[in-house]
Amino acid sequence: MLIVGAGLSGIGAAHHIQSAFPNRTYAILEARDAIGGTWDLFRYPGVRSDSDMHTLGYRFRPWTQAKAIADGPSILQYVRDTATDAGIDRHIRFGHRVTAASWSTEDTRWTVEAVHNGSPVRLTARFLYGCTGYYDYDNGHAPEFPGVEQFEGTVVHPQHWPADLDHTGKKVVVIGSGATAVTLVPAMAEQAGHVTMLQRSPTYIIAIPGEDAIANTLRRVLGPRRAYAITRWKNVALATLIYQLSRRRPRAVKSFIRKATASQLPPGYDLDTHFKPRYQPWDQRLCLVPDGDLFRSIRHGKSSVVTDTIDHFTRTGVRLASGAELDADIVVTATGLRLLAFGGIQVTVDDQPVKLPETMAYKGMMLSDIPNFVFTIGYTNASWTLKADLVSEYFVRILRHLDAHGYDEFVPTNNDPTVTDQPLMDFQAGYVLRAIHDFPRAGSRAPWRLGMSYANDVVNLRYGRVDDGVMRFSRRPAVVSSPAVP
Repeated sequence: MLIVGAGLSGIGAAHHIQSAFPNRTYAILEARDAIGGTWDLFRYPGVRSDSDMHTLGYRFRPWTQAKAIADGPSILQYVRDTATDAGIDRHIRFGHRVTAASWSTEDTRWTVEAVHNGSPVRLTARFLYGCTGYYDYDNGHAPEFPGVEQFEGTVVHPQHWPADLDHTGKKVVVIGSGATAVTLVPAMAEQAGHVTMLQRSPTYIIAIPGEDAIANTLRRVLGPRRAYAITRWKNVALATLIYQLSRRRPRAVKSFIRKATASQLPPGYDLDTHFKPRYQPWDQRLCLVPDGDLFRSIRHGKSSVVTDTIDHFTRTGVRLASGAELDADIVVTATGLRLLAFGGIQVTVDDQPVKLPETMAYKGMMLSDIPNFVFTIGYTNASWTLKADLVSEYFVRILRHLDAHGYDEFVPTNNDPTVTDQPLMDFQAGYVLRAIHDFPRAGSRAPWRLGMSYANDVVNLRYGRVDDGVMRFSRRPAVVSSPAVP
């Protein structure tokens, strides 16, 4: 077994496989020099989860801290502790950037090519498990801003935060209105002179408690494991309810969010300009602000929101299309991610290069006509790890099926001409729309549709049939030796 990526998904995958098959050998190839993936990469002020830790945490390892919306260092420690406690860290090969993976039907093997310290490395395995996430770790999305070269201050992208950047007393402009921006603004405002969130258009932002009082009470009464399971399902049910209401009763949800937002901002605040999105709730992901920290920062005058577009940078700041100018010492371009399918790995099957947009995703975790390959892509409307755990559990079921019947290979095959293709993720976020055409496709119905319901996936992936008529299983042909010629 080769697992690519030692982040939240990769460590979870290794735990599931190691627990179910203690005698199987595996290795994790990690391009960077540390465990943690996203949570080791992002170092910007205030970095935190945008999901509660009772669902972002692993099913098998209860989250026991009081904070439900946790900071990045706490999440990173949680992932690293999981790896260390299970001995998974001993299976990680750091600094191994995978560049290519080739499947041989004749050998029923993957040959994986990586680069380590500038030298090529080649490994083989029966199974390949992609836990690379879906964005480019090396480059974030950075639009070209006219005149940025004449700006005399500092421009920084959150994905590449300098360790020595001091924003104390500085005028800061954060470009963006997504999860990263609403995290950065209140965090930087604590020491900055003033922070301005510059957005082209508003985002739905909801204030939630930083701590889950029910979870903390249950933990004291029932103990961590039982309390965690109950809280996990409680939060799944609540998130599902909000999502379903958003899709079916968007006007009611918009009204609720608007009233909640107005109650936390100064009287007479211009909600229509700064907090009235143009899209429906959950066309894009909702932004969560623990304990309303963004709104509190605005109330106290430490930060402000400007809704406008950039005309050009000047020596001292940003000139807007309206003609106004924002003075800045530091400009943070919280402009989003750049998607990258499977870490940019070039996949071939029997010497034929795989064109990802010509493949179809099976249950959102395997690809049509690609044998012995699994990958993880989480939910867009819920915590990533909910789906990651289910993918691992289903893969364990596949492996047990292979062992029970003496099979060597599994491959999902679409022989139904009535299944039409669709985008893998039906999500309107800009980072998705910019690159979704480079990803595999989804199908018009199960099992080719990427589901966004955790409850349905629990039924289908944890308890549904493995041999479903779409998944094809086979044995490696026996090698018959030719008789010796006298």
